[in-house]
Amino acid sequence: MATASVAFKSREDHRKQIELEEARKAGLAPAELDEDGKEINPHIPQYMSSAPWYLNAERPSLKHQRKWKSDPNYTKSWYDRGAKIFQAEKYRKGACENCGAMTHNSKSCMERPRKKGAKWTSMHIAPDEKIESFELDYDGKRDRWNGYDASTYARVIERYEARDEARKKYLKDQQLRKLEEKNSKEDGENAVSDEDDDEDDLRVDEAKVDESKQMDFAKVEKRVRTTGGGSTGTVRNLRIREDTAKYLLNLDVNSAHYDPKTRSMREDPLPDADPNEKFYLGDNQYRHSGQALEFKQLNMHSWEAFEKGQDIHMQAAPSQAELLYKNYKVIKEKLKHRTKDTIMEKYGNAANEEEIPRELLLGQSEKEVEYDRAGRIIKGQEAALPKSKYEEDVHINNHTSVWGSWWKDHQWGYKCCRQTVRNSYCTGAAGIEAAEAATDLMKANIARREATEDLPAPVEERRLASWGTEVPEDLVLDEKLLAEALKREDNRKREERDERKRKYNVKWNDEVTHEDMEAYRMKRFWSDKGIKDSKLLMKMLILCEFVLPHFIAFRRGRERERESIEPVKEGSKIMEARTINLLLMLSFLLTACLVESRYLSNTVGGGFSSVEIKDNEKPFHCVTFYGVESGNTCDSIIDYYKSNAEAFYHYNPNINCEDLFIGQWVCVNGGENE
Repeated sequence: MATASVAFKSREDHRKQIELEEARKAGLAPAELDEDGKEINPHIPQYMSSAPWYLNAERPSLKHQRKWKSDPNYTKSWYDRGAKIFQAEKYRKGACENCGAMTHNSKSCMERPRKKGAKWTSMHIAPDEKIESFELDYDGKRDRWNGYDASTYARVIERYEARDEARKKYLKDQQLRKLEEKNSKEDGENAVSDEDDDEDDLRVDEAKVDESKQMDFAKVEKRVRTTGGGSTGTVRNLRIREDTAKYLLNLDVNSAHYDPKTRSMREDPLPDADPNEKFYLGDNQYRHSGQALEFKQLNMHSWEAFEKGQDIHMQAAPSQAELLYKNYKVIKEKLKHRTKDTIMEKYGNAANEEEIPRELLLGQSEKEVEYDRAGRIIKGQEAALPKSKYEEDVHINNHTSVWGSWWKDHQWGYKCCRQTVRNSYCTGAAGIEAAEAATDLMKANIARREATEDLPAPVEERRLASWGTEVPEDLVLDEKLLAEALKREDNRKREERDERKRKYNVKWNDEVTHEDMEAYRMKRFWSDKGIKDSKLLMKMLILCEFVLPHFIAFRRGRERERESIEPVKEGSKIMEARTINLLLMLSFLLTACLVESRYLSNTVGGGFSSVEIKDNEKPFHCVTFYGVESGNTCDSIIDYYKSNAEAFYHYNPNINCEDLFIGQWVCVNGGENE
């Protein structure tokens, strides 16, 4: 409402003002007039229609919304189309060479090109056009209807009125014709059928009647023809079918959820009702039917194509994605039909074959057939042989049976020779015997291998296997042959050090004699690096000296604990002595490897362990021995080393641990004592 002043109003006056505004908006009351007598649109919001307080407006007006800085000389005019001003009688300089008008040049001339222009003929000079220039404001430049002739719309009105008159005339003629036909009919049956036809025709005619004639069911309200209000007419009911809103179909709180913002109900509000009687099954019905499924398949195709490297995106280029999907479906159908045609050509089509005559299908015979309770044939019908993809009754490569006549170990083959290779040549009975012999030999080898794995080889056999062959006790080696074998071994070692000097005319001899084996045993080494200093060796032996007492103390503690729990068994002392011997050997070997010992060899004897370190100048021996209740073996070893050593170093001699003799000796053969 466009009120001018803000004055106090009672509650009753305010209520009347609100009702008046609603009536003006509904078109039931005339619109409010401003001080100039113009109508004010009632749909204009109050904050726009109300004038500010500082303007002191006494009457309602919209002047405060209008442009108050206006040009009085401004006119919203338009071009005078087709107007002419002056027509010359002869050609003027600077005029159009074609028509002779001064308002344009020959390039912009809209007349037909003359054979000879007005410049050369000076005849039929065209009049000059009226050229206007306007200075339009912002609204004038953007006014689509500026310059529109309203009188041209009268032809549109005339066309619509003529169509309405023709429709009314057609409807009247149809009604008269139906009435005459109904009166002329006397037959009751024809009358009933004609009544049905009349009702159908009337339905068709009702669709052709003007919409304004079919408003009897609507609420009619008389309106005032005014600004912002509707003209006299009817208000259509939004629910002509008188159906129930979907959120009112099921008032249960736990039923389908209705979202008032989007007006969506995805689930079915009445899932237990008969589907034939329901007109609404939920929004999911439309999500999984119609073109929704096609759109989903299109999206899936776009994703799969993008993952496989195709430059396709459904949101960025939807037309391209849809075209590619259509091409994909066409190619897929072609491949499907091609595969189908290939299978049909290969195996045929039973559907297109000639049907068996009905006399044969329903015929009777005296052949006895037995069935079980499940309806399967037990007796009376031979089993049909399945068809094979290979050619039948065709013998190739001298075979007397077809491929597939033999089956063994999940493989097909030929029955005549039992071969499982299709392109093989037939070998007959000889091939069968050879295959059986090969199979028996393979089985025997497998059985022999399993028997060998079950029975482990004795220690002596493994030792002999590592040495090569067993040396007989009565073997006598020839000293000359042994010396030659040693020379050959030295030459071989020398050639291994420098392979670049090896000659091409080397004569190899594969025969190995006992002298060669003895020379190899005498010359064999483990490493190619040696100890260059004897002091370094002594440091290594002192390291072993520190290891031994700690281990003996540890073993004594273990023996005391064992005696307190249970008596010591007879064979435990020997096992512990062997364990100590093994630890000493390992500690010595580890130390020797750390100092890069050169020629290191290890020899294990019955009651002792001997580790020998060989150097170019002096060899060293470290002997670790053990004995139980008697030191005869150890005494013999000590006497042997004392008699063959110039210097003898004694470490931890005769350590008694309950009748367990443990000792370690080092002897240096040759050189000075260090």
